[in-house]
Amino acid sequence: MKLEARNIAVSFGQTAVLRSVDLAVASGEMVGLIGPNGSGKTTLLRVLANLRAPDGGGVTLDGRDLEAVGERELSKKIAYLAQGGDVHWPMRVGALVGLGRLPHRRAFRDQADSDTAAIERAMYAADVVSLRDRTMTHLSGGERMRVLLARALAVEASLLLADEPVAALDPLHQLRVMELLRDVARGGTGVIVVLHDLSLAARFCDRLVLIADGDIIAEGRPADVLTPASLARAYGVDIVCGVSEGLPFYLPQSVRPPIQGTP
Repeated sequence: MKLEARNIAVSFGQTAVLRSVDLAVASGEMVGLIGPNGSGKTTLLRVLANLRAPDGGGVTLDGRDLEAVGERELSKKIAYLAQGGDVHWPMRVGALVGLGRLPHRRAFRDQADSDTAAIERAMYAADVVSLRDRTMTHLSGGERMRVLLARALAVEASLLLADEPVAALDPLHQLRVMELLRDVARGGTGVIVVLHDLSLAARFCDRLVLIADGDIIAEGRPADVLTPASLARAYGVDIVCGVSEGLPFYLPQSVRPPIQGTP
């Protein structure tokens, strides 16, 4: 299965957020979407999830326009994990994860054994089994994010779009979530994940897309995208790149001086 965006343009008022952006993900591939705050990453992910209509361009799923696919079919094929982990109702964790199976359930029918099994797999994978009977309002930010990840996994969709899923997590759960997403991709699901941690992006993603000022400025293998020149252009900082025990790392070193004549 292939999700493909072509010539995506989005503006908020007079401000162009995305300008003629192309992006695609196929089954079994894990794509990291990276770039500075405000560069359009979340907006692009929402367009891919059919949650925001672009002002220009379009998105296709296996060659079909998303509008032609239909909401019910899309809800089975594309799972979306929003950033932030905000939940404003006192729902129990087990029930919330179960919402991921709604696209597969018929109205007024009891939960099928296949739904129960999918929920259990998702909760185990996201390491939230021990939280099953707790309410969402009594969880930490990191715990809420893991529960919401479990809900997205419970869909067992062909494509998973995850917006900053490790932002609120401790180092242990950052690694576990990234390993989980990689395993999900290896199992045949196409994954697009928005990340700010460049080291995690380099380590776990098959391909990276670096976006800045609404445009893609580099795309390809992590080593080809995460170059000092590209990172300086995108982030405005000098970044130290290295390898420790075979694993790449990227650390911000210093802010680059502004180009003469700019604010």
